Amino acid sequence: MQKSPSHTGLLVAALVIGCWATSIILLMRWHFSFTNPPVYVFVLVQMHLYTGLFITAHDAMHGTVSPNKGLNNFVGYLSTFLYASFWYPKLYTKHHKHHSHVHTHADPDYHHGSFFAWYVQFIRNYLSIWQIVVMAVVFNILKIWIPQPNLIMFWVVPSLLSTLQLFYFGTYQPHKGEHNNPHFARSQRRNHIVAFFSCYFFGYHYEHHEAPGVPWWRLWKAPLPEKKKLTNP
Repeated sequence: MQKSPSHTGLLVAALVIGCWATSIILLMRWHFSFTNPPVYVFVLVQMHLYTGLFITAHDAMHGTVSPNKGLNNFVGYLSTFLYASFWYPKLYTKHHKHHSHVHTHADPDYHHGSFFAWYVQFIRNYLSIWQIVVMAVVFNILKIWIPQPNLIMFWVVPSLLSTLQLFYFGTYQPHKGEHNNPHFARSQRRNHIVAFFSCYFFGYHYEHHEAPGVPWWRLWKAPLPEKKKLTNP
């Protein structure tokens, strides 16, 4: 499967970013109560949309958002900044290093340890002091106009939760343990509804490494890997 030959990827990216922006604007204006159950449903919805921002940036790293390099990179910069003030070129370099050196000491996404230790190492590899400073400045500016509980519940908490979602379904589960295939990856069981809501089909991880030029919204169409390639030796 080849990269999308049209600007469909750009439309999909605009839809994801637009849904995130609409949701967060509405939630910032909502006078809510912590005893209201829908609050926690909206936290999960916002978490999923944050994950969508990162997956959109990931597609940009593989050049699948738009055949126009300028537009493609703009979406990458925008998505990573909106997600958590990440610097797109840094993520781009590290992600391609992951593909080139998967499951080795040179792989920035791999850690030979427990789930918690791996997650901490994963975050440390991507988080920078400048990013924290920018987020803190933005937070303190926004709280001039936006109630602090709204900022915490719908801006801070969902973005933190989405790092767990991305890590668990997009790194830990696919790459933990040993593998008998060149991508050192396994895929979750084929269920497109579960795959979309868990991590935008990114749980079909062997398929992603096999064909990095396939955007997330076409990954469900990727050929099913041979079962022997997804099992431990």
